[in-house]
Amino acid sequence: MRNLMLSTALALFGTQAFAENRALLIGANEYPNLKQDFWLKGPSNDVKLVETYLTTAAPVPFAPENVTVLADGLPGKQAPTLAAIRTAFADLAQQAQAGDFIYLHFSGHGSQAPALNPETELDGLDELFLPVDIGPWNDSIGTVENALVDDEIGQMIDAIRQKGANVWAVFDSCHSGTVTRAAPSGDEEVRTRQLPPEALGLRSEDMQTATRALPQADPRAKPEAPVDATGPASGSFTAFFAAQTNEVTPEKNLPKGKPNRVPQGVFTYTLFETLAEYPNATYGQLGQEVLRKYAVKNLARSTPLFEGDLDRVVFQGTAGERVAQWPATAEGPNFTIPAGTLHGLAQGMELAIMPNAAAPLDESLGRVTLTSTDTFTATGTAPADLPRGAYLRQVEQAVDYSLTVALPQPGTAPADALADALSVLQDITGPRLNFVAAGEPADLRLAVLPESPRPDALWVLPETGLAEDLSQTPSVSTADKTPDLLAETLGDTLNTMARALNLLRLGDAVGQGSLDVEVEMLTRQGKGQPLVPLSRNDVPRLIPNDEVHVLARNNMDQPVDVNVLYVAANYEISHWFAGRLQPGDALKQGLFRISDDVLGAERMVVVMTPAQPQSPVEDLSFLAQDALELTRGVAGGLEAALRDAGFGAVTRGAIALDAEDDSGPAPGIIQIELRTVPAG
Repeated sequence: MRNLMLSTALALFGTQAFAENRALLIGANEYPNLKQDFWLKGPSNDVKLVETYLTTAAPVPFAPENVTVLADGLPGKQAPTLAAIRTAFADLAQQAQAGDFIYLHFSGHGSQAPALNPETELDGLDELFLPVDIGPWNDSIGTVENALVDDEIGQMIDAIRQKGANVWAVFDSCHSGTVTRAAPSGDEEVRTRQLPPEALGLRSEDMQTATRALPQADPRAKPEAPVDATGPASGSFTAFFAAQTNEVTPEKNLPKGKPNRVPQGVFTYTLFETLAEYPNATYGQLGQEVLRKYAVKNLARSTPLFEGDLDRVVFQGTAGERVAQWPATAEGPNFTIPAGTLHGLAQGMELAIMPNAAAPLDESLGRVTLTSTDTFTATGTAPADLPRGAYLRQVEQAVDYSLTVALPQPGTAPADALADALSVLQDITGPRLNFVAAGEPADLRLAVLPESPRPDALWVLPETGLAEDLSQTPSVSTADKTPDLLAETLGDTLNTMARALNLLRLGDAVGQGSLDVEVEMLTRQGKGQPLVPLSRNDVPRLIPNDEVHVLARNNMDQPVDVNVLYVAANYEISHWFAGRLQPGDALKQGLFRISDDVLGAERMVVVMTPAQPQSPVEDLSFLAQDALELTRGVAGGLEAALRDAGFGAVTRGAIALDAEDDSGPAPGIIQIELRTVPAG
């Protein structure tokens, strides 16, 4: 009996001790059978970034020999043909053992085609990932030649999971949606990873026939995942998608503003930027941070989708809070740390010198300044007394309250009208708004859309310059305005957008803080219906007349003030609640009902600040602002930081990441993304 128990224990120990981390990274750039207009530039850079992260910076070890890369454009790597992808998956399924962790990454074009098995697809369409040897639609077999269909991807993943391995798959491609490329951003910098079905020889009537008789889905329902892995298996499956099946996702030169930036998938870069900052997060926390970055940085209008057991820790690692510190290595007069722009560091940032990783901030030995950063490393001048084994800790998060706006391409009447009004516009907007030439890196882009319903207008687009739903895109007409009136109207539009974006930026910098306050947002579908929680792990969908409520509980021994604000799709900021929670108090408050005035991507902002007994309740109603009219024709403490973000003249600030004294917990800001959609 003892021998049996010992051998069983050794077997269990052996399974854990020899569990492997493996990865398959697929990046498809050039498609010889398609027009070069449809070729991509970023997927090979995506997989190069991911490979470097996994083998040098991941919180769990990935041996280089366990990372397989299929990418055209990278020396020594095999091209991602359909046969090569199938072979790589078969090898993974053969090698995988119980307890292994498998990471899969797909960067390239996606598309859709009529489903081979319509009963397996709610929308009647198969989602496709396109290897580089993709061919056209073939009527005789009813599929696109050499396409990797979502059902087959699911089956290949299930074969790995059946061995007991846990799988995380990331898809940086898109499948449908419409987009108008509008604002130039330099050397064809921005491309979408969506191949229209027509480019594959599919007729529009084929697509319409596939979707015509489908039942109407509940608009609140979570979108269908583009790829499912639902077969019987003992290993878990988690999937991250750059876009839902009716959206597009872009690639552009990243990191923004760096001279050595290269084309990258916006989703891939944002995901691994977040991973570098929060390596011990759960999948759900990671997804929340990605959504927050999308909103704060105005990156793209697509909505990433997250599926699976999101409470698991990423990479099967160990859960933990973010600790922004890194060991310093002295190299002559300089030091190097294994973190860079991917980790949120920038040239000129100050770091505290810590004698060891566990030391509190008040034991810091001084400060150093970063003199250079690249993706994975940063350097600076080392003080003579930099101790061996020292750590450098990030102590503040820089907040840039300025907004860079790219001017429209010259040569059109609206662009000429803006040129005449530009000096007045700059006086109106002040130092907060910086105007740069068309194609320069920018937060917003002004564009003229000759084929739009308003060809004389200046349209305000996100940094990608991609115009999607023009009904939700701000624009200012020019033909009916004098230069002064154009400057006044456009200045008001940009300032209104800047205040809303800066509120989200500040919330991103502050984060949830160290307050022990439980906050939950709830909804119900009309009076008398039960309240149900709004998920934080994806983007909840609400329709007109749905109600939104807040539930908060103060678990601390000091009072906390709570303010709830709402940033609507039209940049309106509503202030819905200000109140104080005494120690042990719970708040259950109805906030508002969704209207049908403007629908789109919106954001709840919950601001929590420690309060002193008998002090006035902090009231942030001064942050409220009216909605932006989308088609414009003729016509010291946290509070100080919020005022700067909304109405002050400050263009930059910094928020402390840790308290250096015992003054109490730091304030916190929770942001919850949601999407309001039509009722039918």
